[in-house]
Amino acid sequence: MCAAVYVLSTVTGYVLTSALLLKCPHLLRRRKREAFLSRHISHRGGAGENLENTMAAFKHAVDLGTDMLELDCHLTKDEQVVVSHDANLQRVCGINANISDIAYAELPPYLCKLGVTFQKECFCEGGEDKRIPLLRDVFDAFPNTPVNIDIKVNNDTLIKKVSELVVKYDREHLTVWGNASNQIVKKCYKENPHIPVLFSLPRVLQLLGLFYTGLLPFVPIKEQFLEIPMPSIITKLKDPDRLTRSQRFITWLADNLLMRKALFEHLTARGIQVYIWVLNDEEDFQRAFQLGATGVMTDFPTRLKDFMDKNGISKSQ
Repeated sequence: MCAAVYVLSTVTGYVLTSALLLKCPHLLRRRKREAFLSRHISHRGGAGENLENTMAAFKHAVDLGTDMLELDCHLTKDEQVVVSHDANLQRVCGINANISDIAYAELPPYLCKLGVTFQKECFCEGGEDKRIPLLRDVFDAFPNTPVNIDIKVNNDTLIKKVSELVVKYDREHLTVWGNASNQIVKKCYKENPHIPVLFSLPRVLQLLGLFYTGLLPFVPIKEQFLEIPMPSIITKLKDPDRLTRSQRFITWLADNLLMRKALFEHLTARGIQVYIWVLNDEEDFQRAFQLGATGVMTDFPTRLKDFMDKNGISKSQ
């Protein structure tokens, strides 16, 4: 009987303490300092309104007032850091060749029309700018705009060169980098711990484990940005009738596990920003902000700006 009372009181004490610290993490941990706050994030510069990852896309998004540009980096044969999502040029240039096998001066232009990955049956037709830009072009053109860099391949030289560019342009306080790969994120952090990193996929899974076991308030976190998908959008990217029952169940389960207001509020209170990608309609914009996400990543920066203006959503909120 005494043992049962002891166990019950211990468990109750743990649950109550964890719940208190989840709501009030400042009682245990100092809030991380936020160099910038991003509510409106342009995915690949806004792939639904201009050809993805082009200077035209980035300029359009910045002119609209986006808080952050999201882009992807690869290394050319002559070790130039270029902005491109794909390692292979087939989809975007119509040429079956890898960026790593071609010198920058010899890279082909983008096709005139590209599919928008996160919008069903949608294509973007570009204007005159079809050039694959250098990362330094982006830094030169937008010195005060935060940039979210996805290091697309596990390449030590690429990581080192991106870090050197960030330092050269004095952008350690305006940059976040990483990848779904935990190995890449660890290398990024080791190369330059002054540049904030994203949660890798294994770390996201670990974060969820800590959250659901009540341990999260007690564990230090080095990352400053949680960047996750909204799983439910898969039903808008694929025909729901073609999804199997197991696929629908997995989507439902992942959505319910990830999209947790209590988790987002706890992280925000610790100075960790939460970004949800890639959302392209008002229904998903609204859900993300209602759940407490810091910012939304979109292919349609004009659409997101109009939604935020209409609903009075600003950086200060």
